Amino acid sequence: MPSEIEIKRMDLAMLYELRLIFTEGEKETYTKAEIVELLDQIAISKK
Repeated sequence: MPSEIEIKRMDLAMLYELRLIFTEGEKETYTKAEIVELLDQIAISKK
């Protein structure tokens, strides 16, 4: 089982991954549906 520090690092890594997706994208704004789709894609890739 991961330690508390490891869990925090994983959370930060996921946030950074999201940040990269948004900043590298061509869009300036995203709809709620688009954000949910991006989150789904990340979740699926982590399986």
